[in-house]
Amino acid sequence: MSSRPDTTSRSSAYRVAGVAILIAAALVAVIAALVIGGGAKTPLLQDPGPFVLWGTPIAKLLMNMAGAAMLGSLVLALFALRSGEKSFDTALNVASIGAAVFTVAAGLAGFLAFMSAFNPQLSLEREFGSQLGRFLLTLPLGQSWLITTVFGAVITVLAFAWRSWTTTLLTAILAAASFLPLATQGHAGDLAGHNVAVNSILLHTIGAAVWLGGLLLLVVLRGRPDVDTPRLVSRYSTLAIAAFVVVAVSGVARSVVALGDWSALWTPYGVILIAKVVLLGGMGLLGAWYRARLIPRLSGERASRWFWMLVLCEVALMGLASGAAAALARTPPPTGEVAFAQTPAEVLTRTALPPEFTIDRWFTSWDIDILWLVAAGFGLFFYLAGVIRLHRRGDRWPIYRTIFWVLGMLMLVWVTGGPINAYQEYLFSVHMLGHMMLSMAIPLLLVSGAPITLALRAVHKRDDGTRGGREWIMWAVHSPFSRVVTHPFVAAGIFILSLWAFYFTDLVRWSMYEHLGHEWMVAHFLISGYLFVLSLIGADPVPYRLPYAGRLITLIAVMAMHAFFGMAIMMQEGLMVADWFGSMGRTWGPDPMDDQYIGGGVAWSIGEIPTLILAITVAIQWSRDDTKVQRRGDRHADRTGDAELEEYNAKLAALAERDRRQAERA
Repeated sequence: MSSRPDTTSRSSAYRVAGVAILIAAALVAVIAALVIGGGAKTPLLQDPGPFVLWGTPIAKLLMNMAGAAMLGSLVLALFALRSGEKSFDTALNVASIGAAVFTVAAGLAGFLAFMSAFNPQLSLEREFGSQLGRFLLTLPLGQSWLITTVFGAVITVLAFAWRSWTTTLLTAILAAASFLPLATQGHAGDLAGHNVAVNSILLHTIGAAVWLGGLLLLVVLRGRPDVDTPRLVSRYSTLAIAAFVVVAVSGVARSVVALGDWSALWTPYGVILIAKVVLLGGMGLLGAWYRARLIPRLSGERASRWFWMLVLCEVALMGLASGAAAALARTPPPTGEVAFAQTPAEVLTRTALPPEFTIDRWFTSWDIDILWLVAAGFGLFFYLAGVIRLHRRGDRWPIYRTIFWVLGMLMLVWVTGGPINAYQEYLFSVHMLGHMMLSMAIPLLLVSGAPITLALRAVHKRDDGTRGGREWIMWAVHSPFSRVVTHPFVAAGIFILSLWAFYFTDLVRWSMYEHLGHEWMVAHFLISGYLFVLSLIGADPVPYRLPYAGRLITLIAVMAMHAFFGMAIMMQEGLMVADWFGSMGRTWGPDPMDDQYIGGGVAWSIGEIPTLILAITVAIQWSRDDTKVQRRGDRHADRTGDAELEEYNAKLAALAERDRRQAERA
């Protein structure tokens, strides 16, 4: 009779200990790292005071940990828990509390950032409030803090008030997006490798949040009677492995940008970075060991006790790593700071003008986009894992579909991280070539790989009411939104109208001047092209497809609009985004107007090649479909003795006999 109270009290002790260990370890690490790295030293120009100097990194640390509880709890709930149960509600309560703390900490950190930047005299006077308002509404740093705080407030309400699958998914997406504004600020915004730094910090933050937040929720749910602990831990392990990979890859990319060379490892920044790497590596090894050795034996009391002790050790290591990360954000990197811009290209792009774009540069130029490199890496891994699972099960998967998918992913990496990405900021023609490949060539390869069909065949179906990969894919395929955007007319409309809207509005300017705009452009054209191709030739399930004649008519209309678009670019009398392409200061290559004319030609000619391939594919599928219909008819005739034809002939003979008799009577 007393075992249940003992178990409950032990579980409560683990929860309290987990949170206390995390906070204590993080505070110790951030203070030590600030002392080592000099992040809390008094600035030479102005002294905002010890409260601001020490309060800023601590507020950011609190915000990071609360953000992890917010996002990690939502992600684990969506992947491992069942909506409507107490454990699911508990996860959303943790997310809501985390979001509330995140909001307060972000507001405090933003206020301290204002005090650090302007060092005003703290008062209740109108002038102080006006200065704070200008900081929040007009300066990029202040706007980022304001947007982040608003994000947190909205997520707090959503996580508390809405408990369905769909609303929880929406809340999780907003939680991930809340890390974006601040990723563009601080040292990430000042480094020479601006784009790599921003993407790596964003991925690093989201990966760490999923890892740490899921671990915290695991501790909170320990001992709950409605939780299948071994199954929950196993599913969290899957998320943790993916998060670890993201954290590791993005951390390497961020370190390369910040350090510059190996000698910088022995600077204060490098020492803190080494400590963080050791901590993260230790967590990865610890997690891999206890998940391999102890998860299968969690039903045993001794193994369970050892497991949760090791989880608390992992929480402590995560706290130390979080503290080190918060201190690194305040520690100036040894290299990579943007020097005073001396050329137009450096003013616009924060990097020096590259060498002339010669033939050899097509094979030697690289400007890796870590975001799409990680996306393509996961795409390749999961696809090949699905193929291997089918093969081991004895099922066959067409080799040509695997080849198409692999080629599509490799082409995505090449377009977003190769010579096209390296020169698309300087040459409009190269920019247009990249756009055509993103919206037409790559989607054609990816759709031909039939990833949805592969996933539905390879991913195991769950039977406990939770949603795994297969269940979320089925939900996405049959959702009302999917029924709308995959309709052939809607997909074609999005594909064509977005093309015109992007280049003949300020969206193209936004994609050039803002990193977020560039990433939005890549994602939008890749997705719109994928939906258009999927609506025409894909083997994956969609709610509705036009008959083959309708598909060809749609393709002809799209080809015509695409040709008109290319001609419109070529006939432009003025330079598009003249303050960008016309102000780059290039001394090589065609002049900006000629280059724009070439870009229009690329859209008109090269852009039509994938569309022509699509048309040929639709025609071939139409022919094969007619052949299949004819063969079915032949097989039916063989089985029934061609009864339909005999019945038809008999009917014709009866009509002829009736006509003959009527003629004889006449």
